[in-house]
Amino acid sequence: MPSLKDFRVRIASVQSTKKITSAMKMVAASKLRRAQEAAEAARPYAEGMEKMLGNLAGSFKGQAGGPKMMSGTGKDEAHLVLVMTANRGLCGGFNTNIIRNARLLIRELKDKGKQVKVLCVGRKGRDSLRRDYRDLIVDSFTEFARKRVAFVEAAEVSAKVTEMFNTGQFDVCTMVYARFKSALTQVVSRQQIVPFPMPESAAAPMPYEYEPSDTEILEELLPRNLAIQIFRSMLENAASEQGARMTAMDNATRNAGEMISGLTLKYNRTRQAIITKELIEIISGAEAV
Repeated sequence: MPSLKDFRVRIASVQSTKKITSAMKMVAASKLRRAQEAAEAARPYAEGMEKMLGNLAGSFKGQAGGPKMMSGTGKDEAHLVLVMTANRGLCGGFNTNIIRNARLLIRELKDKGKQVKVLCVGRKGRDSLRRDYRDLIVDSFTEFARKRVAFVEAAEVSAKVTEMFNTGQFDVCTMVYARFKSALTQVVSRQQIVPFPMPESAAAPMPYEYEPSDTEILEELLPRNLAIQIFRSMLENAASEQGARMTAMDNATRNAGEMISGLTLKYNRTRQAIITKELIEIISGAEAV
Protein backbone atom coordinates (compact mmCIF):
# COMPACT_ATOMS: atom_id res chain seq x y z
CA MET A 1 0.00 0.00 0.00
CA PRO A 2 1.32 3.49 -0.82
CA SER A 3 2.51 5.57 2.10
CA LEU A 4 0.93 8.85 3.19
CA LYS A 5 3.81 10.70 1.57
CA ASP A 6 3.12 8.94 -1.74
CA PHE A 7 -0.51 10.03 -1.57
CA ARG A 8 0.45 13.63 -0.76
CA VAL A 9 2.91 13.76 -3.65
CA ARG A 10 0.36 12.34 -6.07
CA ILE A 11 -2.41 14.70 -4.90
CA ALA A 12 -0.07 17.69 -5.30
CA SER A 13 0.87 16.49 -8.79
CA VAL A 14 -2.75 16.14 -9.89
CA GLN A 15 -3.60 19.54 -8.38
CA SER A 16 -0.82 21.12 -10.47
CA THR A 17 -2.18 19.39 -13.57
CA LYS A 18 -5.67 20.63 -12.75
CA LYS A 19 -4.42 24.23 -12.53
CA ILE A 20 -2.78 23.89 -15.95
CA THR A 21 -5.83 22.36 -17.65
CA SER A 22 -8.11 24.95 -16.04
CA ALA A 23 -5.90 27.78 -17.31
CA MET A 24 -5.76 26.24 -20.80
CA LYS A 25 -9.55 25.94 -20.80
CA MET A 26 -9.95 29.65 -20.04
CA VAL A 27 -7.39 30.64 -22.69
CA ALA A 28 -9.13 28.44 -25.27
CA ALA A 29 -12.50 29.92 -24.35
CA SER A 30 -11.11 33.42 -24.87
CA LYS A 31 -9.59 32.51 -28.24
CA LEU A 32 -12.71 30.60 -29.28
CA ARG A 33 -14.89 33.70 -29.19
CA ARG A 34 -12.63 35.60 -31.59
CA ALA A 35 -12.07 32.57 -33.84
CA GLN A 36 -15.79 31.81 -34.00
CA GLU A 37 -16.61 35.40 -34.92
CA ALA A 38 -13.98 35.32 -37.70
CA ALA A 39 -15.23 32.00 -39.09
CA GLU A 40 -18.88 33.08 -39.07
CA ALA A 41 -18.00 36.42 -40.68
CA ALA A 42 -16.13 34.68 -43.52
CA ARG A 43 -18.94 32.27 -44.41
CA PRO A 44 -21.32 34.68 -46.20
CA TYR A 45 -18.54 36.10 -48.37
CA ALA A 46 -17.12 32.69 -49.30
CA GLU A 47 -20.55 31.23 -50.00
CA GLY A 48 -21.55 34.34 -51.97
CA MET A 49 -18.38 34.08 -54.05
CA GLU A 50 -19.12 30.44 -54.87
CA LYS A 51 -22.72 31.25 -55.80
CA MET A 52 -21.71 34.16 -58.00
CA LEU A 53 -19.03 32.14 -59.78
CA GLY A 54 -21.50 29.29 -60.22
CA ASN A 55 -23.95 31.61 -61.96
CA LEU A 56 -21.20 33.15 -64.05
CA ALA A 57 -19.90 29.71 -65.04
CA GLY A 58 -23.36 28.68 -66.25
CA SER A 59 -22.59 30.04 -69.72
CA PHE A 60 -19.79 27.45 -70.04
CA LYS A 61 -21.89 24.49 -68.97
CA GLY A 62 -21.15 21.66 -71.39
CA GLN A 63 -18.93 23.87 -73.57
CA ALA A 64 -15.21 23.91 -74.22
CA GLY A 65 -12.94 26.89 -73.95
CA GLY A 66 -13.58 27.89 -70.34
CA PRO A 67 -10.81 28.71 -67.86
CA LYS A 68 -8.69 25.70 -66.98
CA MET A 69 -9.36 26.08 -63.26
CA MET A 70 -13.08 25.66 -64.00
CA SER A 71 -13.05 23.10 -66.82
CA GLY A 72 -10.18 21.07 -65.40
CA THR A 73 -7.58 19.11 -67.30
CA GLY A 74 -10.07 16.69 -68.81
CA LYS A 75 -8.58 13.86 -66.74
CA ASP A 76 -9.22 12.34 -63.33
CA GLU A 77 -6.00 10.49 -62.67
CA ALA A 78 -3.89 12.60 -60.30
CA HIS A 79 -5.44 13.85 -57.06
CA LEU A 80 -4.10 16.33 -54.54
CA VAL A 81 -5.39 15.98 -50.97
CA LEU A 82 -5.09 19.22 -48.97
CA VAL A 83 -5.16 18.25 -45.28
CA MET A 84 -5.93 21.02 -42.77
CA THR A 85 -4.95 20.35 -39.14
CA ALA A 86 -3.54 22.29 -36.19
CA ASN A 87 0.06 22.85 -35.17
CA ARG A 88 -0.65 21.94 -31.55
CA GLY A 89 -2.30 19.08 -29.72
CA LEU A 90 -4.28 18.87 -26.47
CA CYS A 91 -7.53 19.46 -28.35
CA GLY A 92 -9.29 16.13 -28.01
CA GLY A 93 -10.02 14.24 -31.21
CA PHE A 94 -9.86 17.33 -33.46
CA ASN A 95 -6.65 16.44 -35.30
CA THR A 96 -7.27 12.71 -35.13
CA ASN A 97 -10.67 12.95 -36.83
CA ILE A 98 -9.32 15.05 -39.71
CA ILE A 99 -6.33 12.77 -40.22
CA ARG A 100 -8.54 9.68 -40.12
CA ASN A 101 -10.81 11.15 -42.80
CA ALA A 102 -7.78 12.10 -44.91
CA ARG A 103 -6.35 8.59 -44.62
CA LEU A 104 -9.70 7.16 -45.67
CA LEU A 105 -9.81 9.45 -48.72
CA ILE A 106 -6.24 8.52 -49.69
CA ARG A 107 -7.05 4.80 -49.45
CA GLU A 108 -10.23 5.26 -51.49
CA LEU A 109 -8.33 7.04 -54.25
CA LYS A 110 -5.47 4.53 -54.27
CA ASP A 111 -7.94 1.64 -54.41
CA LYS A 112 -9.37 3.21 -57.57
CA GLY A 113 -5.89 3.33 -59.09
CA LYS A 114 -5.51 7.10 -58.79
CA GLN A 115 -2.21 8.88 -58.29
CA VAL A 116 -2.34 10.67 -54.92
CA LYS A 117 -0.32 13.60 -53.61
CA VAL A 118 -0.71 15.20 -50.19
CA LEU A 119 -0.25 18.84 -49.17
CA CYS A 120 -0.35 19.41 -45.41
CA VAL A 121 -1.35 22.61 -43.63
CA GLY A 122 -0.56 22.06 -39.96
CA ARG A 123 2.21 20.27 -38.11
CA LYS A 124 0.01 17.54 -36.61
CA GLY A 125 -1.28 16.36 -39.98
CA ARG A 126 2.20 16.39 -41.49
CA ASP A 127 3.77 14.41 -38.64
CA SER A 128 1.00 11.82 -38.57
CA LEU A 129 0.66 11.24 -42.32
CA ARG A 130 4.44 11.14 -42.72
CA ARG A 131 4.50 7.77 -40.97
CA ASP A 132 2.56 5.97 -43.69
CA TYR A 133 2.52 8.37 -46.65
CA ARG A 134 5.93 10.05 -46.55
CA ASP A 135 6.41 9.56 -50.30
CA LEU A 136 3.04 11.20 -51.08
CA ILE A 137 3.64 14.46 -49.16
CA VAL A 138 4.80 17.13 -51.61
CA ASP A 139 4.97 20.06 -49.19
CA SER A 140 3.71 21.34 -45.84
CA PHE A 141 2.83 24.67 -44.23
CA THR A 142 3.38 24.83 -40.48
CA GLU A 143 4.22 28.50 -39.85
CA PHE A 144 0.81 30.12 -39.62
CA ALA A 145 -1.76 31.50 -37.16
CA ARG A 146 0.73 32.37 -34.43
CA LYS A 147 -1.74 35.02 -33.26
CA ARG A 148 -4.63 34.61 -35.68
CA VAL A 149 -5.21 33.32 -39.19
CA ALA A 150 -4.26 35.85 -41.86
CA PHE A 151 -5.37 35.92 -45.48
CA VAL A 152 -1.75 36.17 -46.64
CA GLU A 153 -1.13 32.70 -45.18
CA ALA A 154 -4.05 31.26 -47.12
CA ALA A 155 -2.74 33.05 -50.23
CA GLU A 156 0.57 31.21 -49.87
CA VAL A 157 -1.19 27.84 -49.79
CA SER A 158 -3.37 28.90 -52.72
CA ALA A 159 -0.32 29.95 -54.72
CA LYS A 160 1.26 26.53 -54.15
CA VAL A 161 -1.91 24.72 -55.25
CA THR A 162 -2.27 26.96 -58.31
CA GLU A 163 1.36 26.42 -59.28
CA MET A 164 1.00 22.64 -59.03
CA PHE A 165 -2.19 22.72 -61.08
CA ASN A 166 -0.75 24.95 -63.79
CA THR A 167 2.28 22.68 -64.13
CA GLY A 168 0.08 19.60 -64.50
CA GLN A 169 0.97 17.93 -61.21
CA PHE A 170 -2.65 17.01 -60.40
CA ASP A 171 -6.12 17.00 -61.94
CA VAL A 172 -8.38 17.31 -58.89
CA CYS A 173 -7.74 18.88 -55.47
CA THR A 174 -9.87 18.00 -52.44
CA MET A 175 -9.60 19.81 -49.13
CA VAL A 176 -10.17 18.03 -45.79
CA TYR A 177 -10.89 20.25 -42.78
CA ALA A 178 -13.21 20.62 -39.78
CA ARG A 179 -16.26 22.84 -40.09
CA PHE A 180 -17.16 24.58 -36.85
CA LYS A 181 -20.67 24.08 -35.47
CA SER A 182 -20.22 24.57 -31.74
CA ALA A 183 -17.65 24.12 -29.01
CA LEU A 184 -18.86 20.53 -28.69
CA THR A 185 -19.29 19.72 -32.38
CA GLN A 186 -16.86 19.99 -35.26
CA VAL A 187 -17.78 18.32 -38.53
CA VAL A 188 -14.96 16.93 -40.67
CA SER A 189 -15.73 17.98 -44.25
CA ARG A 190 -14.36 17.40 -47.74
CA GLN A 191 -14.53 20.10 -50.39
CA GLN A 192 -13.34 19.97 -53.98
CA ILE A 193 -11.63 23.24 -54.76
CA VAL A 194 -9.90 22.44 -58.10
CA PRO A 195 -11.42 22.37 -60.63
CA PHE A 196 -14.20 24.70 -59.48
CA PRO A 197 -17.21 22.42 -58.82
CA MET A 198 -20.04 23.41 -61.12
CA PRO A 199 -23.30 23.70 -59.12
CA GLU A 200 -26.48 22.18 -60.48
CA SER A 201 -28.12 25.61 -60.46
CA ALA A 202 -25.67 26.70 -63.14
CA ALA A 203 -27.24 24.47 -65.77
CA ALA A 204 -28.83 27.39 -67.67
CA PRO A 205 -26.83 30.43 -68.83
CA MET A 206 -27.60 33.63 -66.94
CA PRO A 207 -29.12 36.42 -69.12
CA TYR A 208 -26.40 38.94 -68.34
CA GLU A 209 -23.73 40.70 -70.37
CA TYR A 210 -20.35 41.11 -68.75
CA GLU A 211 -17.66 43.72 -69.24
CA PRO A 212 -14.96 42.55 -69.61
CA SER A 213 -15.90 39.13 -70.96
CA ASP A 214 -17.08 36.36 -68.66
CA THR A 215 -13.93 34.39 -69.52
CA GLU A 216 -11.67 37.21 -68.32
CA ILE A 217 -13.71 37.64 -65.16
CA LEU A 218 -13.51 33.93 -64.36
CA GLU A 219 -9.78 33.80 -65.02
CA GLU A 220 -9.36 36.62 -62.52
CA LEU A 221 -11.82 35.44 -59.87
CA LEU A 222 -11.25 31.67 -59.84
CA PRO A 223 -7.72 31.91 -58.32
CA ARG A 224 -9.04 34.48 -55.85
CA ASN A 225 -11.93 32.17 -54.97
CA LEU A 226 -9.43 29.37 -54.34
CA ALA A 227 -7.59 31.55 -51.81
CA ILE A 228 -10.88 32.57 -50.19
CA GLN A 229 -12.07 28.97 -49.80
CA ILE A 230 -8.73 27.97 -48.26
CA PHE A 231 -8.88 31.01 -45.97
CA ARG A 232 -12.39 30.09 -44.85
CA SER A 233 -11.34 26.51 -44.11
CA MET A 234 -8.39 27.78 -42.05
CA LEU A 235 -10.76 30.00 -40.06
CA GLU A 236 -13.19 27.11 -39.57
CA ASN A 237 -10.29 24.94 -38.43
CA ALA A 238 -9.05 27.59 -36.00
CA ALA A 239 -12.49 27.90 -34.38
CA SER A 240 -12.91 24.11 -34.30
CA GLU A 241 -9.49 23.68 -32.71
CA GLN A 242 -10.22 26.14 -29.89
CA GLY A 243 -13.67 24.65 -29.31
CA ALA A 244 -12.23 21.13 -29.13
CA ARG A 245 -9.41 22.30 -26.84
CA MET A 246 -11.81 24.07 -24.50
CA THR A 247 -13.98 20.96 -24.26
CA ALA A 248 -10.99 18.65 -23.80
CA MET A 249 -9.45 20.82 -21.08
CA ASP A 250 -12.80 21.12 -19.31
CA ASN A 251 -13.09 17.32 -19.27
CA ALA A 252 -9.49 17.01 -18.09
CA THR A 253 -10.13 19.50 -15.27
CA ARG A 254 -13.21 17.58 -14.17
CA ASN A 255 -11.33 14.28 -14.27
CA ALA A 256 -8.49 15.78 -12.24
CA GLY A 257 -10.97 16.99 -9.63
CA GLU A 258 -12.52 13.52 -9.39
CA MET A 259 -9.06 11.96 -9.10
CA ILE A 260 -8.12 14.37 -6.32
CA SER A 261 -11.31 13.48 -4.44
CA GLY A 262 -10.56 9.77 -4.79
CA LEU A 263 -6.95 10.15 -3.72
CA THR A 264 -7.95 12.32 -0.75
CA LEU A 265 -10.43 9.67 0.36
CA LYS A 266 -7.77 6.96 0.14
CA TYR A 267 -5.29 9.22 1.94
CA ASN A 268 -7.73 9.79 4.82
CA ARG A 269 -8.56 6.07 5.06
CA THR A 270 -4.88 5.14 5.08
CA ARG A 271 -4.14 7.82 7.68
CA GLN A 272 -7.01 6.61 9.85
CA ALA A 273 -5.82 3.03 9.55
CA ILE A 274 -2.31 4.05 10.63
CA ILE A 275 -3.67 6.02 13.62
CA THR A 276 -5.90 3.10 14.63
CA LYS A 277 -2.98 0.68 14.38
CA GLU A 278 -0.80 2.95 16.54
CA LEU A 279 -3.56 3.27 19.14
CA ILE A 280 -3.96 -0.49 19.27
CA GLU A 281 -0.20 -0.90 19.76
CA ILE A 282 -0.18 1.71 22.55
CA ILE A 283 -3.15 0.11 24.32
CA SER A 284 -1.71 -3.38 23.94
CA GLY A 285 1.62 -2.18 25.37
CA ALA A 286 -0.10 -0.49 28.30
CA GLU A 287 -2.08 -3.62 29.14
CA ALA A 288 1.06 -5.73 28.95
CA VAL A 289 2.69 -3.47 31.54
